[in-house]
Amino acid sequence: MTPEKASVVSDLSEKLKRSPFVLVTDYQRMKVGDFSELRNRLAPAGAEVHVVKNNFLKRAMTDSGFPDAGEKLTGQTAVVTGENDVAPVAKIFKTFAAEFKVASLKIGFVERAVLSAAELEKLADLPAREILQAQLLGLLLSPATRFVRLLNEPGSALARLLKAKGEKEGAAAQATA
Repeated sequence: MTPEKASVVSDLSEKLKRSPFVLVTDYQRMKVGDFSELRNRLAPAGAEVHVVKNNFLKRAMTDSGFPDAGEKLTGQTAVVTGENDVAPVAKIFKTFAAEFKVASLKIGFVERAVLSAAELEKLADLPAREILQAQLLGLLLSPATRFVRLLNEPGSALARLLKAKGEKEGAAAQATA
């Protein structure tokens, strides 16, 4: 391999090692303007897309410890990497693919685990991480909240009973007066 090609593979390998996820996509029939639009949408999510040769990607993935995905690496291939969460990136990608009818996902990796295109679609449908964390916190706090209500109920019931009795006696006193 020439030094230039080895450098490209080395750079790609470093990107793959740093990224918690890697999405491999087919960019066939994609125009330059569409590709620029995809890059612009991915940038706020901390992700970037690169066109790579399949042979370079295979070598870089092997060097980075990824499972073999040789059968999926055919045709025109682009790689999406990032340093943040994969769910917003998958959501951006799904929306983009639906709008432009191009750029279908071939395969994905999250923490080196292989995900099919269907699994990536499900991942794209998940709410944002912050929303999931809030829902989990709500589930964890729910039993404690119910327990506190249960402990307060006898006192609340007594207070309501005394208030009703006081109102009844007040009404009876006004009726006799």
